[in-house]
Amino acid sequence: MLKEKFNLRSIGIKKPEGSPGSSTTAIFVGLFVAFGGILFGYDTGTIGGIIAMPHWLRTFSTGYKNPETGLPDITASESSLIVSILSAGTFFGALAAAPLSDLIGRRLGLLATLVVFCFGVVLQTISVAIPLFVAGRFFAGFGVGLISALIPLYQSETAPKWIRGAIVGAYQLAITIGLLIAAVVDNATKDRNDSGSYRIPIAIQFAWAIILGTGLLFLPETPRYLIKVGKDEQAAKSLSRLRRLQVNDPYLIDELAEIKENYEHELQIGKSSYSQFLTWHTLGKRLLTGCLLQSLQQLTGINFIFYASIHNPFVVSMITSAVNVASTFPGLYLVETWGRRRLLLFGAIGMFVSQMIVASAGTAFPGDSNMPAQKALVAFVCIYIFFFACSWGPVAWVVTGEIFPLGVRAKGLSMTTASNWLLNWAIAYSTPYLVNPGKGNANLQAKIFFLWGGCCLVCAFFVWGMIYETKGLSLEEIDEMYEKLDFAWKSEGYVPKTHFRDHLNGAGGNAEKDNAAHSVVSYSENGGIIGVSGT
Repeated sequence: MLKEKFNLRSIGIKKPEGSPGSSTTAIFVGLFVAFGGILFGYDTGTIGGIIAMPHWLRTFSTGYKNPETGLPDITASESSLIVSILSAGTFFGALAAAPLSDLIGRRLGLLATLVVFCFGVVLQTISVAIPLFVAGRFFAGFGVGLISALIPLYQSETAPKWIRGAIVGAYQLAITIGLLIAAVVDNATKDRNDSGSYRIPIAIQFAWAIILGTGLLFLPETPRYLIKVGKDEQAAKSLSRLRRLQVNDPYLIDELAEIKENYEHELQIGKSSYSQFLTWHTLGKRLLTGCLLQSLQQLTGINFIFYASIHNPFVVSMITSAVNVASTFPGLYLVETWGRRRLLLFGAIGMFVSQMIVASAGTAFPGDSNMPAQKALVAFVCIYIFFFACSWGPVAWVVTGEIFPLGVRAKGLSMTTASNWLLNWAIAYSTPYLVNPGKGNANLQAKIFFLWGGCCLVCAFFVWGMIYETKGLSLEEIDEMYEKLDFAWKSEGYVPKTHFRDHLNGAGGNAEKDNAAHSVVSYSENGGIIGVSGT
């Protein structure tokens, strides 16, 4: 029998020919950092089950009793506060990610984030009343907001360009796994008649933080951040570790020189600040692209699906969560083979068709009396989740992590992430008024899927008009593409200017000699790199 060893090249994901060194370390680093997505997904996924647990309700009820059961409960306003305060924390946390990561670095920023998150978890674990629980939710949300911006930033700045999309996309995979674990844990503890029913699901989050924090102690700072703050020698050592090359290797020196040359070009345009998004014409377009991409990701209706599912039997919730996890895997492959634009278009059209079918069936056969119609609804909801999870779920994080230049990358990514959380809150707040019957409500019920479907159609036109194809390009080459191309639909097949490593491939034994004409490297007396520049 013919046996072929599996590798990335065998499925169409190829490291560029002639590239020296190894990408194994960089891939491992990026995938490990993606573990933070479990923390993100678990925290956002566990609260719905916790506030429905009988013991939690008896403990935290302020005297209100459920009119149907006569048992202790919380009011609608208390429930809204507890659930929505997380979104407030995540919004401000995402905005704070930029100054934090620019001040102390991407790696130390992530470590500081875990401290804030754990403080919030502590408050929730020890609380026996709503005020302290809400305070804990806010601080945990602030930590999640920081994480949601810093992890794609760290991954984008360390990953090799040929597999960057899959690595950043793995962050979304980890989020879906966190959501699934949250559903399982909530179900396992919900019937306990003691504080362990809610304290166990909350305290488990310490484990995620400890695992991620321990690993971060051993991971390198991103070479691009180190170049940004003028630490060229440390940048060379970091890149050497990630690419598994010697610090004096001509390929590594050229990559460093390219990063620094690009950053120095940015500084000539203006000092790194938020005002650059108004004065640098392509930055405004990039920021608008990122904010709309993250906002439209929410407007596809994905969080409505998962929020609605918690009101259904546990089996349905488990099915949708499992489909979400499994469907993310194809996206990690397709983002590097199809590219960003094609995959986002594929997902938008697939979601549009699925949502229209769900809306039509739900409107034509309201209620639970028609079982074939109900089964069709569940089936097409799962098909919708597939289209989202393999496209808009991971690729939104990939694109927003790629499109900003080094000087303002943290600022741009934090604002695009904040727009995601802002829409997350707005949809969670408005959906009950749109769906439910009663005075002052729209009573859309299943018709709301027409709204989500319409947004998915908008998504398709948005991708065609504004999303540049960034597959296979370095972050610096993406900057060049934005400066040279005015229209996104012309970006497929874009070929960047010839870089020195391309010259090296045909230079044979004269590589190091030729390198002197392209990069100037300053060495200290002990042989360490103290400066890199392009010529």
